Amino acid sequence: MDDETADAVALAGEQFPDAVDGGRVVFGFDGYVDRVREVVADRHDPEHYDRLDTLAAFGDRVNRSVEADSSLSFEWLQRGTRTGGHTSHLSRVFGTWGFDPVMIGMYGRPELDVFAEEFAEYERHTLGEPGYTDAVEFDDGKLMIMELGDTKELDWERLLETVDRETLADRLDGAALLGTGYWAETPDLPDVLDGLRDLWDELDDPPETVLVDPGDVRKLDRDRLRAGRDALGRLDDVARVVVSANRAETKLLAELFGGDVPEDADAATDAEAVADAVDAELVVSHGVDRSVVVGPSGTTGVAVPKVDEPELTTSSGDHFNAGLALALVEGMDPSAAVVVGNAVAGEFVRTGESPTFDAVRSFVERYGEKF
Repeated sequence: MDDETADAVALAGEQFPDAVDGGRVVFGFDGYVDRVREVVADRHDPEHYDRLDTLAAFGDRVNRSVEADSSLSFEWLQRGTRTGGHTSHLSRVFGTWGFDPVMIGMYGRPELDVFAEEFAEYERHTLGEPGYTDAVEFDDGKLMIMELGDTKELDWERLLETVDRETLADRLDGAALLGTGYWAETPDLPDVLDGLRDLWDELDDPPETVLVDPGDVRKLDRDRLRAGRDALGRLDDVARVVVSANRAETKLLAELFGGDVPEDADAATDAEAVADAVDAELVVSHGVDRSVVVGPSGTTGVAVPKVDEPELTTSSGDHFNAGLALALVEGMDPSAAVVVGNAVAGEFVRTGESPTFDAVRSFVERYGEKF
C-alpha cells in the first residue's frame, strides 16, 4: 500500500461515522431487469460443461470467426435475475444502511412485480418501461448487452408528466442526496439537469450533493455531450456536483473533453483532464487497481485491494458510487470518501451482496490487510 493510499485510509478511519441518522435520498431516472449469465466454452454432456472464463477468450473466438469469414454461436446460461440500474442498486444499498430512498425511474406501466416486491418499503414513481440487460460475468471483465427501455425518451417535460413539479420539489426538499444515472442511456439528461437547476431555486433545503454517473457516453453525439457538460456546470452553481465514472469511461471523457490527452495517460491524468473541462466540484474515476478523485484540494489516488475470485462484479461501480456518496453525505473528505467507495465495492465483489454498514466499517478498518 503506497503512502498516498495509506494517508487516505487513515483519514477514512478517523472520519468514518459510528452510525448514520438516515434520511431521505432520491435516485433517478432509470430501471433495468438484469439477467446474469455465463458462457459455455465446451459442453461434455447435458449436465457438465466448462465455463468460458475470460473476456479475452471470448474475443479470441469472435476474432477467429471473423478471420475465417464464418458465423459463430455461443451457448449461455442464465444464473439469476435481479433489478438493476442506478436507481435500483443505490436504493438497495442506502436502504440497507437505514436511509429512506425515493425511486424515480423506469419500473414498468403498470409497475413490474420484480420492482414492486423488492422495493415495497420505498417510495417509487414509475416513468415508463424498464430496460433489460444480459450481463455476462468473466474473470477479467464483463459483457453487457442492453435494451434501453424508455430511458432514451426521458426529458424534463416527460418527467413532469408523471411526477408533477410540486411532488418532485417536495421529495427533493430536505433530501441529503440526489443521484442520477446513466447519462449515456438518457440522451436528454442535460434537459433534465437544466429543469432541476430551475427547480433548485424553489427549494428551502435542496440536496447538497448531486451524483452523476455518465456511463458509456460514446453513444452520444457531440452536441449532446457539450449540452451535458454545460448543464453540469449550471447545476454545480447551486449544488456540489460529483461526476463518477469507471476507468474506461473516464478515459473516454478525457478524450472527448480534455483535448490532447496521451493515449497511455494514467487514471489521474485522465481524471484531471475531465475536471479541467467539466464544471463539477469533484471528478472521480474508479477502477480495479486504483480510484482517483480530483477536486478543489487537488488529486488523490487510492489503491484498490484486489480479489482473485470475485463472487460478482456486475454493479460493482454502482456500489462504489453508493459508498462514495455515503461518505460525502456524512461530511467525509473526498480522499476518504474514495476509500469508502472502494470498501463498499470491495465487500460487494467478495460476497455478491450489498454490504451492511458494519461490514463497510470493518472493511475500512482492515483496508491495509486486504492487499
